[in-house]
Amino acid sequence: MTLDQAAIGEEVKITKVGGDGELRCRLLDMGLIPKTIVRVQKVAPMGDPIEIHLRGYALTIRKEDAGKIEVMSA
Repeated sequence: MTLDQAAIGEEVKITKVGGDGELRCRLLDMGLIPKTIVRVQKVAPMGDPIEIHLRGYALTIRKEDAGKIEVMSA
């Protein structure tokens, strides 16, 4: 499953961060690294972007980018 498929309020654990080059580095720099627990807070009315909560802060990412992050139930 990928992060964009997680339901609102669901806690998941990151298993793999995909993407190419600069995108992958940016996601990792934002704290989206394997074994991190993430909770989906909100999804915009049109489905994009997605607000997630991790490591004590809120982060908003595009649905397309969330689709590159593989997760499993926490």
